[in-house]
Amino acid sequence: MPTKKPTSPVKASTQSFVEIEEIKDDVILLKDYSAAVVVEAGAVNFWLLSAEEQASMIYAYSSLLNSLSFPTQILILSKKMDISSYLDYLDGKIKKQPAELIKGRLQSYREFIKAVIKRNTVLEKRFFFVVPFSTLEMGVSGVNTKTLNKEYVISRAKTSLYPKRDHLIRLMSKIGLRATVLQKQELTELFFNLYNPSPTGRRLAPVESYTDVILTTG
Repeated sequence: MPTKKPTSPVKASTQSFVEIEEIKDDVILLKDYSAAVVVEAGAVNFWLLSAEEQASMIYAYSSLLNSLSFPTQILILSKKMDISSYLDYLDGKIKKQPAELIKGRLQSYREFIKAVIKRNTVLEKRFFFVVPFSTLEMGVSGVNTKTLNKEYVISRAKTSLYPKRDHLIRLMSKIGLRATVLQKQELTELFFNLYNPSPTGRRLAPVESYTDVILTTG
């Protein structure tokens, strides 16, 4: 009787661990057909403000949160910065600088930057507001998502999310925060770099130019 050869267990695809189903315009559609839009907030150097300005900023921010009538998630990403390219840039400026006085000051500045890096970890921080959409807003509960039309869900998500997104942007502008709605290209790069971390991050070609799913191995 011929013996049956052992077979290797089926390994799950990387894609099965990623909850994103599709990114359409500025809407992230998840596999459970919930959705979200992401608004990036510009950073403010709080410690450079006066005591009065700090108190005013705190009060304005608390007023922003208290005025929201819908749930939102606040996400902060911290990443160690690689400033080797900046040091190379300074080296180039020093070599091209004909004035000895300015050249000396540039060299002192470069040494100062190197000393700061040795003493402290320099982090790049990014701040996001994530506004969610649930299928419950369509009156759908406990339904098999395969019965839902993807384009219809995205359309309903936009109808629900866009007024909330615009309201949030108006509130942010009132307290001096620059708001940027992440579009498909920025969202794709954001999630790609989250799943494929690197010191400098990676810029992708226009996402519409890709004809297949790109998977990387570590």
